[in-house]
Amino acid sequence: MPIYEYELCEGDCAACGGRFTLVRPLRAKPLTHCPACKRPVRKVISAFSTPTKLKPLSVTDAKKAGFTVYKKLGKGEYERQ
Repeated sequence: MPIYEYELCEGDCAACGGRFTLVRPLRAKPLTHCPACKRPVRKVISAFSTPTKLKPLSVTDAKKAGFTVYKKLGKGEYERQ
């Protein structure tokens, strides 16, 4: 489920702090009011997390992860390493 960030349209609130994050299903209706203070809110464009590639996988790393590694011998011919 995606994580959505919201902020109050105006003012501040002690209950929600004026900005909050919710995990909501994609099929959920758009949120228009804060669940805590019932004031109008708007969705905030937020950053997203992307995986970072630290180093290229070696044959040994692939085997440790449970993958089967093949070496190409010729056209359409492979040998298991």
